Amino acid sequence: MKALLDWLDQRTGYRRIVRYSLYENIPGGARWRYVWGSTLVFTLTIQFITGLFLWMAYSPSSQTAWESVYFIQHEMTGGWLLRGIHHFTASVMNVLLVLHLMQVVIDGAYRAPREFNFWFGIGLLLLVLALSLTGYLLPWDQKGYWATKVATNIAAIVPVVGPTMQKLIIGGSDYGHHTLTRFFALHAGVLPATVILLLVWHIFLFRRHGITAKDPKRKPDEYFWPDQVLKDAVACLAVMATILFLVLRPWLFNTGEDVGAELAAPADPSETYSAARPEWYFLFLFEFLKFFPGGYEVWGAVVIPGFIMGVIFLMPIIGRWHLGHVFNVGLSVSLLVGVALLTYLAMTQDERDPAYQIAVQEAKRNAARVRELAQAPTGIPPAGAVNLLRDDPKTQGPKLFSKHCASCHRYAGHDGTGNKLKEEQTASDLKGFGGREWLTGLLDATRIASLQYYGGTKFKDGRMARFVVRDVAKYAPEEKEKLRKVILALSAEADLKSQRAAEERDIPAINQGRKLMASEEMRCTECHRFHDQGEDPTGPELTGYGSRDWLIEFISDPGHERFYGKRNDRMPAFGKDRLDAHAIGLLADWLRNDWYEAPASGTAARQASLLNQNAKREIRNPKPETNSTPQ
Repeated sequence: MKALLDWLDQRTGYRRIVRYSLYENIPGGARWRYVWGSTLVFTLTIQFITGLFLWMAYSPSSQTAWESVYFIQHEMTGGWLLRGIHHFTASVMNVLLVLHLMQVVIDGAYRAPREFNFWFGIGLLLLVLALSLTGYLLPWDQKGYWATKVATNIAAIVPVVGPTMQKLIIGGSDYGHHTLTRFFALHAGVLPATVILLLVWHIFLFRRHGITAKDPKRKPDEYFWPDQVLKDAVACLAVMATILFLVLRPWLFNTGEDVGAELAAPADPSETYSAARPEWYFLFLFEFLKFFPGGYEVWGAVVIPGFIMGVIFLMPIIGRWHLGHVFNVGLSVSLLVGVALLTYLAMTQDERDPAYQIAVQEAKRNAARVRELAQAPTGIPPAGAVNLLRDDPKTQGPKLFSKHCASCHRYAGHDGTGNKLKEEQTASDLKGFGGREWLTGLLDATRIASLQYYGGTKFKDGRMARFVVRDVAKYAPEEKEKLRKVILALSAEADLKSQRAAEERDIPAINQGRKLMASEEMRCTECHRFHDQGEDPTGPELTGYGSRDWLIEFISDPGHERFYGKRNDRMPAFGKDRLDAHAIGLLADWLRNDWYEAPASGTAARQASLLNQNAKREIRNPKPETNSTPQ
């Protein structure tokens, strides 16, 4: 073995390299205060290794970036752990950098002849912050997209060169594919290469000038190996444990969030994102800019930060004198306290802001929903994951209802998104429209004239309301039972997914109800057309009532002769110039609660699916024997 090691040393000189690395002199012996540099090298190594493996699965384009990160997070074995470590190591590294800088300033390790090493350290701090900023955009999700947009807009306020600088950064006049590719090139190429170059010089100069130790020394000088190596190793282990704790925290405390790094919904420039915030280590600047409204942003974003960085750069010169060193220490402590205070203010203000909290909850729902849609059998469409939410009734329906319908209607008493409105309700509440419960209320003499139905419309005094109040209210028990079957039949026309299991059980009653609708007892076809019954209808057609096609046509043009005709009460024809066919379809599906939901697992799911298919088939095509007279 000795001969082999001698041969290897003769060819490579490894023993000299090992001695140079491990037998550095430590003035005053090993100390815990010297571990910061090693922990920074450790975290930077983690970032390079995890970043390289993430790169292997990442596709940097505006149509594939989110999709590839989704694959890493939810499909790739261990991908959530890999991404979580990379994400939280960035946060930990920024803390370690600040602590290391504070130690250097307090110990006076920036003084001659160590000025250049201090400047290299400041450069490394700025580069790590730049790595964090550029990496924030790479998932191409709503959170990163809008936060980066806010951050890069700051460049535009720089006097003279601001707009040109912004175009250079984002790769054009607006954010898009070129913005992503430029940030990726910076994050994975230019910035890491620059970091390595500065780090090599930083370590070289550190070894050249040695450790700055305070006198008197606590104990005799020692070598780096073994005591300081042990302390560094323990510190690195503690850093790794902290990172893993942050990655696994949602699982450890059962918070309901995803383990690893967060992945919001895909970036969508057409959708505003009120929950956008920079990462916590940039929150202080976000809060600081609030003190400079109007046309004074340049002071908070450029002038004052630039002046402070200039003073920090001059610290080695200012610190030549004792009073200057005291000033440097005081400035550093003041800046640290100020940054912590601004960060705290930003966080507490967000916690107390109801609008922001609502936006955060909506963002979480969208993130969970898009993951559910991406895991559906159809998967992510070729047009990109951004279309998953754009084409999702559960996501878009409430927004469309709130914007176009809630000025008159309500949905369970609110505007569809959960907000209560101060304006008076003038049309029916559409929660459960076409369902059995909704129709039962419509045919209830005590409720038909309420705001939930006709109370805010001219129909409260119409023929339908009079019929319910005068006639239906006096029904005998036998007639009420027939009315119940009519409601079952009419509701079955909607083919609501939520009722299919019940409709399977009620097929005989539904078929009886169909016959009763055209009978003289129920008198439905005196005013309405139902399939081939009803000669001169004065009310909306009941064929397919509440179905998707019926709703789409009704929303498109309620004044059509098939519906209200000239009796239409203020409802606009949305299909003419307000909503396109796609939006109307989304709104109709949402009102019908008809959207994709992840199926239950196992046999129950298969049985439920078969049951729903059978119910749908028999209701549309009833067997002859089910049409017999009820016993």
